[in-house]
Amino acid sequence: MLTKFFELIGGFVLKFFAGVGTIVLLYAETFKQLAHKPRIRHILAQMAHLGVDSLGIVSLTLLFTGVVFTLQTAHEFIRFGAQSTVGGIIAIAIGRELGPVLVGVVCAGRVGAAITAEISTMKVTEQIDALKVMAVSPVNYLIVPRMIACMIAVPLLTVFGDIIGVLGGWVVATQYSGISSYLFVNSIKIFATIHDLTGGMIKAIFFGNVIAVLGCYYGLNCPDGAEGVGKATTKTVVTSIVVIFILNALLTFIIYR
Repeated sequence: MLTKFFELIGGFVLKFFAGVGTIVLLYAETFKQLAHKPRIRHILAQMAHLGVDSLGIVSLTLLFTGVVFTLQTAHEFIRFGAQSTVGGIIAIAIGRELGPVLVGVVCAGRVGAAITAEISTMKVTEQIDALKVMAVSPVNYLIVPRMIACMIAVPLLTVFGDIIGVLGGWVVATQYSGISSYLFVNSIKIFATIHDLTGGMIKAIFFGNVIAVLGCYYGLNCPDGAEGVGKATTKTVVTSIVVIFILNALLTFIIYR
């Protein structure tokens, strides 16, 4: 019984490090392919497909996040006579944490799943093998454009989401909590800095990189059959979200220490 337990642990550890090693090698090959001429048309197409099409869900997510966050905090700040800080606190919280993390999670669910489903379907239908036969690198053709597109689109979505979230907070603060518009906007000018926004954008760049590369990795290594496509998509979403939370903690220590 004990031997079987340790065998399970050992198998899990070996499988985990084998997966990590494969991802590292994929990263190395991807950055190597960056030296070649970028496929601008493919990058723009992926930005439109992965970025622009995500505006709706990002807007809804951050809008209601700003609304709920303000509803939960504005009353308490007013009760302690700190209503002059509400706007600044909301802007800092959304710019530093809520904006990039929620956009990353939303994109992991939508963009990561879309990338994995697309590439795993290509693998199952042997389109990737056809690329190799034509001497076209699958990494250069499939992964590099998606990685660059996500590293550009996710930060832009984060800025857009930050603005929508703060606007949602402004509406609640002025129309429901009785805080004047001038007081709300002025507190943002006093307490929030450009570093709060740029720090969140730096996080979003890393999140976009992780979402694209993990999506491509699980797509290229999915099991055969329709069931394999579903399993690979689920792994992409779960792993991307976990890595985003871990990265967020590490980057917060580095950027805002």
